[in-house]
Amino acid sequence: MALSDPAGSDTVLVLRALGLGDLLTAVPALRGLRRARPDARIVLAAPERYAELALLTGAVDAVEPTSGLGALRPLDTPPALAVNLHGSGPESIRDLLALTPGSILSYRHDAFPDVAGPPWRADIHEVDRWCGLLEWAGMPCDPADLRIARPPGPPDRTGVTVIHPGAAFPSRRWPPERFAAVASALRDDGHEVVITGDDKERDLARSVADQAGLPRSSVLAGRLGLLELVALIGDCRLLVCGDTGVGHIATATGTPSVLLFGPTPPSRWGPRGDGPHVVLWAGGEGDPHGDAPDPGLLALTESEVLAAVDALSKERV
Repeated sequence: MALSDPAGSDTVLVLRALGLGDLLTAVPALRGLRRARPDARIVLAAPERYAELALLTGAVDAVEPTSGLGALRPLDTPPALAVNLHGSGPESIRDLLALTPGSILSYRHDAFPDVAGPPWRADIHEVDRWCGLLEWAGMPCDPADLRIARPPGPPDRTGVTVIHPGAAFPSRRWPPERFAAVASALRDDGHEVVITGDDKERDLARSVADQAGLPRSSVLAGRLGLLELVALIGDCRLLVCGDTGVGHIATATGTPSVLLFGPTPPSRWGPRGDGPHVVLWAGGEGDPHGDAPDPGLLALTESEVLAAVDALSKERV
């Protein structure tokens, strides 16, 4: 399907007002759009805290700060094309139609029969989902085009091991005492371990550090901006974390990682490309937005995580 621009308009508005991992898994689609529309001004509607990272991808020209659905502000001039990389609709489609774009690219939804698009599939990887949408519209994508450059400026911390115990929802958070046991074992094995997290995860990070016998100086939670965190993970020896956006930074930077999955199959949100990466998953599925740790996540043991770290170390020798 070809999507044409109305005369005089050269802006493409892309809606992806979600989280960190959502942004990074959409990079191949955004770059496919960039190649297909080299002369267009591509504006990404996304949370403001991800603006610098979005620009670092080289795929977008500007970020329109958007906190989520229902918060999209109209542009000064209607976009030539609105691209729905947010979801299946109907809310996301409704938000984009309110901008009166020249045309819209979205997955099909019964509530909007006049908006053509491919059928939504729930059983494919997130990277493939959005590449598939662009390819349906005649815009080739490379699903492996996930890498981002190291942000300039942050200090080099090559060689540290990063443990990130947080996740957006409790169902994806491995218990802190288990992260602490892993941190302690890695410290005893010669790793320089640091604990990361956002401002809301300071107490969690401190708890992990205290239980592991690590100094408070090892706690970087709440002390790093997003690009500083990207640089840290890009420099580090290894990342250990759950199914969270930070894991996608390891994919984007080619950093070795051990990733603990619980309610969500890695076939939908797991790492792509080189790394290397080891994914631990007990095989069950559950509610990724649940308010308690998923039983499958709790089935993963400290010894399995340490064995995965050892396997990665041997692979890199």
